[in-house]
Amino acid sequence: MHPTLTLDTGNTGFMLLCTSLVMLMTPGLAFFYGGLVGRKNVLAIMIQSFVSMGWTTVLWFAFGYSLCFSGDVGGVIGNLDQAFLHGVDLMSPSPINPSIPLIVFIAYQMMFAIITPALITGAFTNRVTFKAYMIFLTAWLLFVYFPFVHMIWGGGFLAQWGVLDFAGGIVVHNIAGMAALASVLYVGKRRAADAGPHSIPLVALGTGLLWFGWYGFNAGSEFRVDSVTASAFLNTDLAASFAAVTWMFIEWFSSRKPKFLGLLTGAVAGLATITPAAGYVSPLAAVGIGIVAGIICYWAVMLKNKLKWDDALDVWGVHGVGGALGIVLLGLLADANFNPAVHTNGLLFGNPDFFFKQIAAIAISSVWAFGFTYAMLWLINKITTVKVAEAHEVAGLDLVLHGEIAYLEHSN
Repeated sequence: MHPTLTLDTGNTGFMLLCTSLVMLMTPGLAFFYGGLVGRKNVLAIMIQSFVSMGWTTVLWFAFGYSLCFSGDVGGVIGNLDQAFLHGVDLMSPSPINPSIPLIVFIAYQMMFAIITPALITGAFTNRVTFKAYMIFLTAWLLFVYFPFVHMIWGGGFLAQWGVLDFAGGIVVHNIAGMAALASVLYVGKRRAADAGPHSIPLVALGTGLLWFGWYGFNAGSEFRVDSVTASAFLNTDLAASFAAVTWMFIEWFSSRKPKFLGLLTGAVAGLATITPAAGYVSPLAAVGIGIVAGIICYWAVMLKNKLKWDDALDVWGVHGVGGALGIVLLGLLADANFNPAVHTNGLLFGNPDFFFKQIAAIAISSVWAFGFTYAMLWLINKITTVKVAEAHEVAGLDLVLHGEIAYLEHSN
């Protein structure tokens, strides 16, 4: 017998709203990435986000939810007891908050599963066949995403160890960023030059949708409406804003012009970095996290350029580095006064043990995500060609792979 659902309509309504907001982030990501590429590759990058909305939902219903949140196998993965949502009914309560139906919890977590692999696609834009991407999407969820959800949010060994990740610094951003880096190093550089962002207004639209949706991402991760929810909401906006203007001012100083694209990229870096800490730190700490995110993520992108890694849309520098940075800063700045239920302090408040656990968790997730992703791409290439032909790169993937064009005049 499962525990009885004690329905709270306020909490349930709030979580349905947050689920909708997180769903909106994936189309937002498609617009963000779509604007950053040349005109003849817009649809090829956007479909990779949108297809995740469909295919990841299929996998989540079939076995993804169960592997993340049902049972435990070695502290690393769940079991298949709730495959195809077996045993889930109207009276099943959420494992995090029994005043919310389990059905809502399943839907909310599904939206996280949808957007996480879509983040990776910005790294290998213009270079990967759609068939290979579909296999990659499936395998990456199974061997990277689902295990880390279980390890941190599903009662696995990292959760038991005391690692905290409020809304996905490891579970979403770090593992996606490290997978992006592995993808870049495996697939290699683009052979056909891309003219770069064909529509900064489209990038701005995507950023606005991401920023808006991120309130559901972070505030919703409290799974109830209380003061921590409000704190996470405010912290999200503070970090994004301070990171955005920090990035803009750095670029303004270095290039003598304030760049809109830099402002937008900085905002996303701040959002990624505050994600793991949003419900565990003070607003003042969130301001500091935003400023540090703007500086460090900007530096990471410059380092990537110097090393000539063709991470086309800076997934590693923004999400990989931002997610890792957020986990480390959480270990430094966690304040039990701002989350009494968890009651964990960071290094600055006298708890070095927690700080070092957070660093160890980042090391584990980075190595796992990078290694599995690189090995996966190698294996997928044995099944079907991963990298598109050079002639296809030149022609543009919209027409070659999908038989469609975004614009009547579709040259770069």
